Order: sequence, then C-alpha cells, then structure tokens
Amino acid sequence: MLNKVPEVTLYFWVIKILCTTVGETASDYLNGTLGFGLTKTTYITASALIVTLVFQFRVRKYVPSIYWLAVVLISVVGTQITDNLVDNFGVSLVTTTTIFSIVLAAVFAVWFASERTLSIHTIYTTKREWFYWLAILFTFALGTAAGDLAAERINLGYWLSAVMFGAMIAAVAVAHFRFRLNAVLAFWIAYVLTRPLGASLGDYLSQYRRDGGLGLGTTITSVLFLGTILLVVSFLSITRKDAPAPLSAGKFVPEPAYDVE
Repeated sequence: MLNKVPEVTLYFWVIKILCTTVGETASDYLNGTLGFGLTKTTYITASALIVTLVFQFRVRKYVPSIYWLAVVLISVVGTQITDNLVDNFGVSLVTTTTIFSIVLAAVFAVWFASERTLSIHTIYTTKREWFYWLAILFTFALGTAAGDLAAERINLGYWLSAVMFGAMIAAVAVAHFRFRLNAVLAFWIAYVLTRPLGASLGDYLSQYRRDGGLGLGTTITSVLFLGTILLVVSFLSITRKDAPAPLSAGKFVPEPAYDVE
C-alpha cells in the first residue's frame, strides 16, 4: 500500500483551512438553516463520514477526491461532537477543551508506542491509517472547543480569535524553519491550530453583524468555501502536484527528474 496522505505543500494547508471553515458553517447550516437539529445532523454527517472512510480505506493509494471529502466530513463531525457536549449535555468549553486535549495526547501516545513514529509520510499500513484518522477527528473536536472558548467564553470575538490563531501558526512555522523545531511536532501543532483558525473565520463571515460577524450567512459561506475546495482538489487530481513521494520498504525513493517511456 502506498502512502495515503498528500504531501504537505501550500495546497495542503489551503484546503485544510477551507475544510475547517466548512466544518463550522456547514454544521450550522444543516443544524439551523435547514432545521435538522443537532442530533439529526450528527447522525447524517457521521453516516456519510463512515461511508467515505470505507472508500478511503479500500483504495491503495492517495486519491484527492476521496481523501479531502473525508476531511470535510470529519471536520463537520468533529465540530458536532463538541457542539453536542456543550449544547445538549451542558459541558463547559473549558472542560471540553481539556478533555479533547487529553484524548488527543492519548491517541498520539498509543500511536507512537505502537508504530514508533507519528509522521504522516508513513501512512502505508491500515493500522497507521486508523491512528491517523482517529487523531484527525480529535484535532477537529479540540479545535472547535478551543476556538469557541477563545471567541465566545473569553469573548475575544471571531476576527481577533482568527488573528490570534493565525499568529500562533506563524510562530510554529518560524520555530520550525528558523529554529529547527521537530517537523512532526510542528506539523501536528499547526494542524490542531488550523481548526480554530478556520472556525473563527467561518463564524466571522457567516454570523450576524450584531454578533460580530460580516453577516454573509452559513449558506453563502459554505457554498463559497466548498466551491473553492472543489476547484483546488480538481486541480490536484489532474496535476498530481501533492502526490506522496514513492516508498520502497517503508523508505522514501526520490522522484526521477524525468519520465522514462
């Protein structure tokens, strides 16, 4: 099985942030605008995620359309896990942020103890893929809780929260490229932070002006970002610019400089 996670390029981070924004606005759209309610919306999106992950696990290599559809859906489901705990069960945002931090740390600990690596460049076994998607789910749940905690509980507002999380991601990038912060650690910190960044941007664009947003609504915001994701993923499907490097016996094999007919 080839590595089933795309190369971490600028395209990766752009789509990831777009997916996190959709995770916030699409959840609000299904829950509020369409009137499905939080519980029914969770059942619908969780079912769609399970079906998509079945296809993701069945393919033997990275397929952009399947992979990014799974990320979009898992962003919605991760959002709804937090929203259910907060809205339906009355768990505070401080508690949910703490709980998901602990759960995510536990997932990483078990993953590392089992595989001795957390690198996304080595997702070429089914076991590692299970760890990968479980970690992704809880990064979205944690990011949702942390984003809502900053914007609503601490009352920073959506735009200031987005700026804050963006600055934190920039700091991680500087720490990696300038001060040699471990690449795997830097990746996962940035991955977690993109969730509250995207959620804050989504809320800022979609929420009413009286609530600190621009008032575009969840429908326009969701369609805008989903359309952009579709365009970028279609581009990557054609060009293969984010295709993982080939692997041989679990090690990287450099790409040839030219094609051999």
